[in-house]
Amino acid sequence: MNEVVKAPARRTWSLDELDRLAAHGFFGEHEHVELIGGELYRMAPKGIRHERVRGLVSKTIARRLAVNLDLYQELGWRPDDRVYLEPDLIICDSSSLPPEIRPRDILLVIEIAMSSLDHDQGLKAATYAELGIVDYWVIDAVSLSTRVHRRAAAGRYSETSDHLPTETLVPLCVPGLTLRLADFDFGTDGLEECKT
Repeated sequence: MNEVVKAPARRTWSLDELDRLAAHGFFGEHEHVELIGGELYRMAPKGIRHERVRGLVSKTIARRLAVNLDLYQELGWRPDDRVYLEPDLIICDSSSLPPEIRPRDILLVIEIAMSSLDHDQGLKAATYAELGIVDYWVIDAVSLSTRVHRRAAAGRYSETSDHLPTETLVPLCVPGLTLRLADFDFGTDGLEECKT
């Protein structure tokens, strides 16, 4: 007789529950988690290379950004009661106040990825699309290639393109901002951690 085995029910979490867990010390001091669709995801520690790429990209963006726009790094963003994200970089209208920045006020989200590349280009891309983020970039910290996701509709991006570091990246909604990753000197420190 073949018995059908049912998978155990999965428990979903709310943002309030996540806050209570954090307040009671459930997570380590340097442990980062994100809440997506009611499920908790532990984020991998950020390495030297990730931090170097994020730092130089954010410094360049900050210098070129119009005064009516703000740049946030690793902001604990709470777009609704079942989602908590820590995007590497967010550019938004200055009238929005963190951490409850409205998705429609976000002009660009950038994730710097090493071990999280599949997650950032998969589940997180779908999450950002569902939230209506119009322009989402994932920079591979090792190769410096960038996958650009645009035109969110029905929970997915209808336009995705890959760009080499020698190509100039131009955001959809951030006037005057361009990035060409080949122009940066990110150094080689931290690359060995990706190859082991």
